[in-house]
Amino acid sequence: MQSSDSLAFWHVLASLIALSQVIYNLPKQTKARSALWLLILISIIPYLANIFAIRMAQSSTPSSFGHSEKHPIEALIRKSKAEFVDLLQKQSKSYSAAVTEYQRRYGVEPPPGFDAWYEFAVASQSPIIDDYDIIFEKISAFWRLSGKDFIAVMNDVKNTPNCDLWSCKFSVDRAKIRCTHPQRAYDRHIGVFFGQLSETMSGSLLDVSFLVNHLDEPRVLVPPQLSQGKKTSGSRQFNLTEMSNMPSWDAITKSCPAQKLDTATKAQSPVETFGLPFVTDRPSYMDLCRHPEYNSMHGLFMSPTSFSLIEGLVPILTTGSPSTMGDILFPSPAYMESDFRYDKAHDVEWHSKRNNVYWAGSTTGGFALDDRWRDYQRQRFVSLAQNLGHQQHYYLKEQTGIIGRVKSSFLNSRLFEVAFTRIIQCQKRFCRDQGAYFRTKSWAAKDEMLRSRLVFDIDGNGISGRYYKLLASKSVPLKQTLFQEWHDDRLIPWVHYVPVSQGMEELPELVFYLTSTKTGQERAREIAEQGREWFSKAFRDVDLQIYTYRLLLELARLQDLDRQAS
Repeated sequence: MQSSDSLAFWHVLASLIALSQVIYNLPKQTKARSALWLLILISIIPYLANIFAIRMAQSSTPSSFGHSEKHPIEALIRKSKAEFVDLLQKQSKSYSAAVTEYQRRYGVEPPPGFDAWYEFAVASQSPIIDDYDIIFEKISAFWRLSGKDFIAVMNDVKNTPNCDLWSCKFSVDRAKIRCTHPQRAYDRHIGVFFGQLSETMSGSLLDVSFLVNHLDEPRVLVPPQLSQGKKTSGSRQFNLTEMSNMPSWDAITKSCPAQKLDTATKAQSPVETFGLPFVTDRPSYMDLCRHPEYNSMHGLFMSPTSFSLIEGLVPILTTGSPSTMGDILFPSPAYMESDFRYDKAHDVEWHSKRNNVYWAGSTTGGFALDDRWRDYQRQRFVSLAQNLGHQQHYYLKEQTGIIGRVKSSFLNSRLFEVAFTRIIQCQKRFCRDQGAYFRTKSWAAKDEMLRSRLVFDIDGNGISGRYYKLLASKSVPLKQTLFQEWHDDRLIPWVHYVPVSQGMEELPELVFYLTSTKTGQERAREIAEQGREWFSKAFRDVDLQIYTYRLLLELARLQDLDRQAS
C-alpha cells in the first residue's frame, strides 16, 4: 500500500523498534523472551514478498512485443497521429473555401455574420476553421421550429417554476450580454464568461437570447419522434420531471433503437487489443445506445445528485451531456476559475515528476442511497487504484511469440497515488461505509497532481473542471468521461490525452506500460508535450470565444422572426 520501497521499509523499521521496546521492557526471567524476536517476520515477510512480486512483474513484461507486433497503445498512437495531421491539413485557407465547406457539410448557407466571425477567427490565429460539427449536430433539430416558435418555447420554459435556468440576452444597443435568474444571485461565472464576448461580437451580431443550465448535470431529452425528424402537434410543449436520486438510465436512453440496446452492438475495433478494452473508437465508446452495461457504471444513470429533466425541443446551453441528450454545448465557465487555471510556476519538469498516476477528489458523481455506491465511476476507480476487494486484473503477456491477456490479482499500487479527500453526497450510513472502505486523505494541495507524470481526470456530477489544467501541464491526462463537450472535434485521443474506458479493465496494463517500460515512458512524454503544445494553440481564452461566437450566430439565425420551420 506504500507509494515507494523506502516508505514500506520505514514501516518495517518502525515495527522492529516497537517490538524491541516491548522485549526490552519485559522481565529478563520471562520464558521464551528471545523467541519474541521471531514476530518481526510478520512485517518482514510481507515486505519481502511485495518487493519480489513487484520485481518479477517488472522483469516479466517486455518493453515491446517483438518486431512483428506492437503493443496496442503503439498502434493507437500511430493511427491517431494520422487523424490529427488530416484534421490540420483540411482546414479552409480562405473565406470562400470556408463558405464552400460549410455548405458541403450542412447543406445550407452560413448564418448572417459568418464573414465577421471568419475574420475574427483568422485574426486570432485559430487552427480550427471548419470543424464545428458538434454545434450543428445539437442545433439541427431546432430547424423544425419557426423563429417565432423557437422564441416562444424559450419563453415558456424560462417562465416555468423550478427550471433553474439563466436567461441571457445580447443586445446590439447595449453591446453586452446580461444574464438573469428568477431566484439565484451567484451565476457560477456564467456572466463573466459571456461578458468577455461582448466586445468581440459588438457590431457583428444581431440581438440574441439563450438559456443556460445552472446545474452540473445535463437537462434536455428530445423525444424520439422529434429526434427522428417527425413533426408533431404541439411541438412547443415540454415536460419537466424531477429525477434527483432516482435511476435515470431508462429515461436517458428512451430514444435508442430497441435492437441496439438489446444486442449491444459494438463497432469493429480498427486495432487488435488482445481482449483489453482500450478505447479505439471514441464515438462508439461514448454512444450509450451501444453500451447498455453503462446503466450500472455511472452515478448520473444510477442516482444523480440533481437531475431536473426537460423533455421536449428546448434550446438550453450546457457544458456537457451524454450522447443521447439534446443539450447545446458551450465551454464551461469553470475552466476560467482561478482554482482550475494552469500556473506554470507550480508545474515541474518531466524528469522531476513522480512516475505514477495521481488523482485526489471527492465522491461526487452520484448520491449514495444504498450499497450501489460501489458501482459509481469515482468509487470504482479508487477501489481499483487502491486494490480493494480482491479484484482480478488483466495484463498483456508475450509467451512463445503469442500475445494474450492474462489474469492476475497483482497490482503495483505504487504506480497509483489515488485517494478520496471528502466523502459527500450520501446518506449518513453510506457516507460512513465509504469512509471505512477507502483509504482517504484529509487534504490535498490543488497543484499536487502536477508532480506526477500521469494525471487522472474523471466525471463528477458533470464534466471535470480540472481537465484544461491537466492538458496545459507537462503531465499526461488520462481521461475517463461519458460527457460530450464542445471541444470533442479538436481533441484527438492518444495524441493529446490518453482515453480510459468506462469499465477500466485496461487501466492496470495501461499504467504499467506508460510508467514501467522504456517505450511506454517515451510515448507518455510525447503525449504530454503534444497535448501541452496543442492546448496553447487551440484552447486559449480566445479559442473559447471563437467557438461561442459561432454558436451564437447559429442561435441568432434560429430565432429570426421571419424564419419559417423547415
